[in-house]
Amino acid sequence: MDLKLKDKKVVITGGAKGIGAAVVKSFAAEGAIPIILGRNPQEAKDLISEIGTGHSYHVELTELDEIQNTANKISTEIGPIDILINNAGVNDGASIENGPSTFVHSLEKNLIHPFALLHHFLNDLKSTKGNVINIGSKVAVTGQGGTSGYAASKGGINALTREWALDLAQYEIRVNCVVPAEVMTPLYENWLAKNPEPLKAKEAIESIIPLGQRFTEAEEIADMVVFLASVKSAHTTGQIIYPDGGYTHFDRAYKGKKNES
Repeated sequence: MDLKLKDKKVVITGGAKGIGAAVVKSFAAEGAIPIILGRNPQEAKDLISEIGTGHSYHVELTELDEIQNTANKISTEIGPIDILINNAGVNDGASIENGPSTFVHSLEKNLIHPFALLHHFLNDLKSTKGNVINIGSKVAVTGQGGTSGYAASKGGINALTREWALDLAQYEIRVNCVVPAEVMTPLYENWLAKNPEPLKAKEAIESIIPLGQRFTEAEEIADMVVFLASVKSAHTTGQIIYPDGGYTHFDRAYKGKKNES
């Protein structure tokens, strides 16, 4: 299937590892030109070297001036972008007990920079009739406890997806959101490692993922992102899509069971 992504310029925040790296690889496999934004320049350079194409820009996404300068630099050096992937974010555990300043900082890490990036790349996307894909989180729907900042940020991402889709339809810019649930990434592995019994904790989570009782692969998230960015999704906008094995919307009475066949 030709997704017609060859030579499309794709900005991916947090594209050096985890889900972001999988997204970078999937776009590169379709002939697109990934442009990685983030705080890990060496990891980004290593990934670009591995896939043989792309660019990387070091930027602190909580600094609005850096975002503006980097966006302007990309548009000047590489040309108008076609696709913006707002992937960067962190479940930072900013809870009610931490207070308002911590909450605000969590919004800066997870919600403010997607708005800033779209604002500064808007003329590019108007000229290319491009599209935006936000990466959300099941926490916006299920809650988690102890992470008010992240939950609010990802709830905001869902709302902005629909707001932007309406706002930008007049320019033929599509906006969608892909929501991971249980995906094994380096951050997730670190979280599991803090559990007294990591293997049992992992198995307990897998047991309540309805489809296959397994974690979603980062590549499965990436492939959904790439499909939504392609002409094969040309009339899809304002959608919040959950490639999560049925986890987010399952009945909480479901206890799960392994397939014994």
